[in-house]
Amino acid sequence: MPTIQLDAAAVRVPLPARGEREILAPTTLTLTEHRVGVIGANGSGKSTLARLLNGLVRPSSGRVTVEGRDVVRDGAAVRRMVGFCFTDPAAQLVMPTCVEDIELSLRRTITGTAARRERALEVLAANGLADHAHDSVHSLSGGQRQLLALAGVLALEPAIVVADEPTTLLDRANTRRVGDTLLGLDQQLVLVTHDLDLAARCDRVLVVDDSRVVADGAPAESIARYTALVDVP
Repeated sequence: MPTIQLDAAAVRVPLPARGEREILAPTTLTLTEHRVGVIGANGSGKSTLARLLNGLVRPSSGRVTVEGRDVVRDGAAVRRMVGFCFTDPAAQLVMPTCVEDIELSLRRTITGTAARRERALEVLAANGLADHAHDSVHSLSGGQRQLLALAGVLALEPAIVVADEPTTLLDRANTRRVGDTLLGLDQQLVLVTHDLDLAARCDRVLVVDDSRVVADGAPAESIARYTALVDVP
């Protein structure tokens, strides 16, 4: 698996006339496991941590590297290695039909129109969406839209997939479908989730609370720590 390294990486945002607010405290981690879960309450800093990994958010101090490449200095190279899947697939689906959306993802890697269409159809088939290739993205179910957004990420063959609460907007059946797809990937997966069943299937789980990683270890131990935090009156 690739190596993701955070060295005292912190994120602060300015406040008008009030200095700064720390949304992620200095964090040092080495992530090499196949599946890494990240859990925590809303506003805890877990999504900020996830977005550091491909440069969507830049560290205010410290450093983040992926396979030795700095997310700030080597941002383009890092983004080729790290695919990012958002909570709401609407943030990623911009073309009218499913096949056109995948073709858009491939526009920089496959220049020929026919070859790009052929590869896009292969990607859709691999993700269970072959029958929807020419359907409007707006006609898909929530789970199908999330799978399409993920397919667009996977089309670029990243070494790492970061998924930020990808099942939050889905019903139970689609949560299972999308979760199974993500956890079955060959790529290294960093999964930010509120779904503790999905987190329990990871190899390592981080717990983020009040902008800090407060637990880091085996899923059962980290989930127990998180449960104790949220159960405090």
